[in-house]
Amino acid sequence: MYTDFVALRSPIPPILYIDEVSLPEPLIPYELLKERYIILKTIGRGGMGAIYLADDNRLAGRQCAIKEVQQESGLPQNLIKQGREQFYREASVLAMLDHPTLPKVSDYFAEGDRDYLVMDFVPGDDLKTLMDRARRGGNFLEIADVMSWAVQISDALDYLHNQDSPVIHRDIKPSNVKLTPRGQIKLVDFGLVKQMVPDEMTITVIQGRGTALYTPLEQYGGDAGHTDTRSDIYAFGATLYHLLTNQPPTEAKQRFLQPSSLAPPSDLNPDIDHNLERGILWAMELHPDNRPQSIAELGNVLFSDKSVTSMIATELPVNISSILNNPTDTVLAVVAGILLLIAAAASFF
Repeated sequence: MYTDFVALRSPIPPILYIDEVSLPEPLIPYELLKERYIILKTIGRGGMGAIYLADDNRLAGRQCAIKEVQQESGLPQNLIKQGREQFYREASVLAMLDHPTLPKVSDYFAEGDRDYLVMDFVPGDDLKTLMDRARRGGNFLEIADVMSWAVQISDALDYLHNQDSPVIHRDIKPSNVKLTPRGQIKLVDFGLVKQMVPDEMTITVIQGRGTALYTPLEQYGGDAGHTDTRSDIYAFGATLYHLLTNQPPTEAKQRFLQPSSLAPPSDLNPDIDHNLERGILWAMELHPDNRPQSIAELGNVLFSDKSVTSMIATELPVNISSILNNPTDTVLAVVAGILLLIAAAASFF
């Protein structure tokens, strides 16, 4: 099933919930970690720790983001040890990931009762900030912009979900997606990442439930191993809903009780076309079996509108597999390849 940063393979039930954990004291500016990382400031806090901006004193000029995970001191030592070992396993998985939309994990270590994950620092505004700015001005974000970001997020999720042991993020939301000054999207905050491992039981000690507005029903109330890649698909759809309508989506548990409580996106933003609306609502189906079963399947609907595709084409990374699925494009790709070979051969004469 799954593994989590702070998770134990054990038959015991969950014994500690995030709401019961007091916030640990954050590190202070100029504090030194691992005799290498100089803390500059706290840039985020949560129930399990904090995220810091730091200087790397071994690489002049390099700044990094350091994710802190607090070990609960009240747990038995054997459980703390198992949790730390699990953290190291999951951190090693993240360190092996290599995708332009994911910040690179460069280091992980422990000091005292805290574990640390070191990642690239991503400058720029998150998408929630951009959306709030547009909303305050009485505007929506440009659909072409949102869809160009959606393509990049889709590519990152497709990469994660198609690892040998698929990786799911579990906390996709506008504030966890940043737009760099160069216009590139980065999917940040790996605090809730899980690796799907078949035939293993996982019991979460400090529960990572994601953020309620973007969390599917199967991710509520404990980790019984029911979340999978379709949980990310739900959160992705909910994120697009919010970005395109300026309105947060209705929580899944409220929708379960009141099925009509989620307004169709086009009711809130009339510029949203039928295919885009259909894709968003499909991704947000309450039951996982009713959602797209992969990011690629969802993309066939979200990006099917030719006018939208042409607007975002310059933002798309080349995806060889999608090209080869189109017979016409396959021929063009083969011809282009032959021409490149001819050009390369000519350069030797």
